[in-house]
Amino acid sequence: MEFSPLSSAPTILQNAAILTIIVAFAGYAITFMSAHMLARRRDKLKLVNKRLNEFYGPLYVASKAGDIAYRSLLARQGKTQSEPILDSEMKDWMLWMTTIFIPLNDLREKIIIDKAHLIVEEKMPHCLLQFVTHVVGYKAVLSKWAEGDYTERRSTIGWPAEFDRYVERSYAALKAEQMRLMHNMVWRAWHRYFGRNGRS
Repeated sequence: MEFSPLSSAPTILQNAAILTIIVAFAGYAITFMSAHMLARRRDKLKLVNKRLNEFYGPLYVASKAGDIAYRSLLARQGKTQSEPILDSEMKDWMLWMTTIFIPLNDLREKIIIDKAHLIVEEKMPHCLLQFVTHVVGYKAVLSKWAEGDYTERRSTIGWPAEFDRYVERSYAALKAEQMRLMHNMVWRAWHRYFGRNGRS
């Protein structure tokens, strides 16, 4: 039986058609997966931005401002810690508490309560709960001050030492993640745009 080029032509065409379909499908799959990954990265960046703008960013700024103010008050009084609060220091203490520290505390308390859904962890960090109870304790102290009773000078619930560290650590981690996600998206957009122009 002699080999005929014409008899093999349909097979070659079939193979070529199948290969074309496979290449087209692979291209579609890659494009779909790339678009899906980009959408997921975009959604993740949106959540990171929301957490920074509405929760950790404001908490970080308020905490830094409060820390700077607190250290400034201690320097003014020539002390390294606020306790004990002497009678001679009470006037300054009340002024700084009512005009600086309490407003900053109220702001942070509102953020924690109203924006709790933006917390990174699955469960509420203990230091945030401690902070809220610390603020609530000061509200009782302020009520006594309003009645002329100065026997209590600080909240009965102490300041949570981990609070500032948690806020700063979380803010830094989210900023790093934000930069990473933005860099990846910009690189992909640049590669897609200039890569396409380079092939045209």
